[in-house]
Amino acid sequence: MKKYFVLTLCLACGMLPVMAQTKSGGISKDMLKDIQKEVQASPVNKALVNAVAANSIDALAVNSQNAGAFDTYFSIETKKQSITDQKSSGRCWMFSGLNVLRSNYTHQHGDSLQIEFSQAYLFFWDQLEKANLMLQGCVDTGKKPIDDPRVQFFFKSPIGDGGTFCGVSDLAEKYGLVPADVMPESFSSDNTSKMRSLIASKLREYGLQLRDMAQKDRKQASIDKAKTRMLAQIYKMLVMTIGEPVQKFSYAFKNKEGRAIAPAKEYTPQSFYKEVVGGPINGTFIMAMNDPRRPYYKTYEVEYDRHTYDGHNWKYVNLPMDNIEQMAIASLKDGRKLYSSYDVGKFLDRKRGYADTENFDYESLFGTTFGMDKAQRISTFDSGSTHAMTLTAVDLDGKGKATKWKVENSWGASWGQQGYLIMTDRWFREFMFRLVVNKKYVPEKILQAFETEPIMVMPEDPLFLPDE
Repeated sequence: MKKYFVLTLCLACGMLPVMAQTKSGGISKDMLKDIQKEVQASPVNKALVNAVAANSIDALAVNSQNAGAFDTYFSIETKKQSITDQKSSGRCWMFSGLNVLRSNYTHQHGDSLQIEFSQAYLFFWDQLEKANLMLQGCVDTGKKPIDDPRVQFFFKSPIGDGGTFCGVSDLAEKYGLVPADVMPESFSSDNTSKMRSLIASKLREYGLQLRDMAQKDRKQASIDKAKTRMLAQIYKMLVMTIGEPVQKFSYAFKNKEGRAIAPAKEYTPQSFYKEVVGGPINGTFIMAMNDPRRPYYKTYEVEYDRHTYDGHNWKYVNLPMDNIEQMAIASLKDGRKLYSSYDVGKFLDRKRGYADTENFDYESLFGTTFGMDKAQRISTFDSGSTHAMTLTAVDLDGKGKATKWKVENSWGASWGQQGYLIMTDRWFREFMFRLVVNKKYVPEKILQAFETEPIMVMPEDPLFLPDE
């Protein structure tokens, strides 16, 4: 009886693949023959097949006509500063934002001063605030079903490294800043994956508990007490992996040679922020986005896309690239660097630190075309902002049009062009997405558009992945 049953089951299982192939929409034998005929009609050179199989695609697709030396002169360039390194973390948005803030400080006080802010300090608070945002989100949506898109938004990514400049402004205003040598990087701040994974697992567990309390209509005070206890555990994990955030410290500002230019003073993170930044960051800038899928000169806001629960949702005005370039040029002419973000993996020559749409000829290699435009690439998740860098320079032709751009990266000084990346304007227009610019460089028409009632959009949109 048992042998007969097993034999019958095996026969049935063996028939399943054949049946699946003949189901409508599957790859049938006839369809497979047609596919193979198409390939045989235009045979692929065997040597090419062997080469592609055994080598890097980029190495074989290099456009030799574009692989030589390129122009590194820039007609407009801001003052250089030391190059940072985010190591194996997704904190590019924080590095770029802090690079802008320290550049603003030296711009006001003379470039002989050098300062670098502690990314570890601000990252500690970023992680705690994101944990609270997730837990409170679970409370707010506690009576929705677990498969509701907003509930899944919190449980799918309870915490992460990524973000935008909005996070830098909210976190720095709330918690202040400290110098890098006052709270240096730890192993886990440089290598975040394991820490993030463990905290995410704990947050999911806590999120289920808070949902249960919300569904049972527990009193708000009881829920708040439970959430506070949960955040205490997250705080403990962050202290163990990143370090206890400094509360008071002594610091002396130094020149380029590393010599103190004045006696050391006692600071708190908030008093140090006041001295180096001066006042609020929020309200001084706009974020511009280039999203050709949506109407231009409209303002959008991304629900629940913020770093602190009591902070600001990600808000941006959608603009054509011409407007974005004009604002960037105006800021750079005045010596002001800018936060900017890109799809940095596209057509990037990592060895040379050079981004150009002509770097690689994938079409000739594979005998096909890659014909989607920017809007289509965004809509299909083929392209989007993946990495933030600090825009530092632009080269203009005789008519004042940009020909190439330079950004300060956060991958260390040995990468690319001594820590910098140079990109052609044609690449910039295709793969640049976000720019944060001080309002004094923004035309009145765009300022008015930015201040209009924003259109709410959902964080699941392809373009709203955080910069990493």
